[in-house]
Amino acid sequence: MRHFKKYLTLLVLAGISGSLFAQQKNKSDLLSTIDDALQKAVAQYQYLATTLPADSLPRTYYPLTKKSAFSESGWWTSGFYPGSLLYLYTYSHNPVLQTEAEKKEALLEKEQFNKGTHDLGFMMYCSFGNSEKIHPSEKNETILMNSARSLSTRFNPKIGCIQSWNASKKWKFPVIIDNMMNLELLFWATKHSGDSSFYKIAVSHANTTMKNHFRADNSSWHVVNYDPETGQVISKQTAQGYADYSAWSRGQAWGLYGFTVMYRATHDRKYLVQAEKIARYIMTNPNLPADKIPYWDYNSPDIPATYRDASAAAITASALIELSGYTDAIHKTNYLKFSEDILHALAGPAYTAPVGQNGGFILKHSTGALPMSSEVDVPLTYADYYYIEAMLRYKALKGK
Repeated sequence: MRHFKKYLTLLVLAGISGSLFAQQKNKSDLLSTIDDALQKAVAQYQYLATTLPADSLPRTYYPLTKKSAFSESGWWTSGFYPGSLLYLYTYSHNPVLQTEAEKKEALLEKEQFNKGTHDLGFMMYCSFGNSEKIHPSEKNETILMNSARSLSTRFNPKIGCIQSWNASKKWKFPVIIDNMMNLELLFWATKHSGDSSFYKIAVSHANTTMKNHFRADNSSWHVVNYDPETGQVISKQTAQGYADYSAWSRGQAWGLYGFTVMYRATHDRKYLVQAEKIARYIMTNPNLPADKIPYWDYNSPDIPATYRDASAAAITASALIELSGYTDAIHKTNYLKFSEDILHALAGPAYTAPVGQNGGFILKHSTGALPMSSEVDVPLTYADYYYIEAMLRYKALKGK
């Protein structure tokens, strides 16, 4: 019976999200919708702050059991909560948000010396990088430079990539598409210090990823496993997706965002072309729902009766808004229309939780790693982060 109810819920969500999406679009223009959503987000994150242990950061919330899950500073999502608070502070100028961000950043400071993870961009640039943009300081700059140095120790020049997960029985030198998101920290380090070694590592990583991670249809594998001795590819897999041949939706979003950043940082047209190819794969995918919030994997065999991933949609929207500024008029119009559709949908009741509910998170219906039965159909801290970022980018684009 429990499985039947879950299946029924998925069918209902698949059926009603399109109509909710249409209703939301007709109610108001997007800028008004965004302002309302950001105001609710400020209230929601003030509520979220009251639920957190002093030594922990938010990770997710399980609606069925009504229990929250927290993380310590070394978990890969640890930077998103302070980053979201800082984004909301730039919108509201509410000092409570900045104070809370600073408290949680204090937990993160030691991670600047963490050489055991590739996720220092997520952890440190989304937090201290945003702090530096708001209030530049020697402390922030030191932390960010140390973080970039720590991340650089994971680079293998023979392969040309930064190692993602540590070696195991399954993988010798795994590189995941997510790692494109950590390169922005390295570009900042070169710009700040004048040391081009960080820039060269980022470019090498992106070039190798572009060569080996993408299929002929411009979708990407999740993991490429290399031989660290020879630099050769051993295998290609999709660990968090449905199958090795499938297109895990958040992985496609990571690639789109990452290569958009690459073009911003280098002005090398090949990265713009790659970002546009990924965008085309996402936007024209026959399994994309009407409201543009993708299923957790574009090739999941049980579409439409399967889970959505609001985090993939939020990342995609934020990336497309930036990408629209680098391309021609036709692509710009298409990218903005697509991102507008996503933002309308996410702001609606199908995906946005009422203030004080959903464990204090903004968005519902994200999927972390379904094959591992981890964080399925729950809020995720990074979904909120990129949703807030996308809304702020859209407002900035429109001069509002």
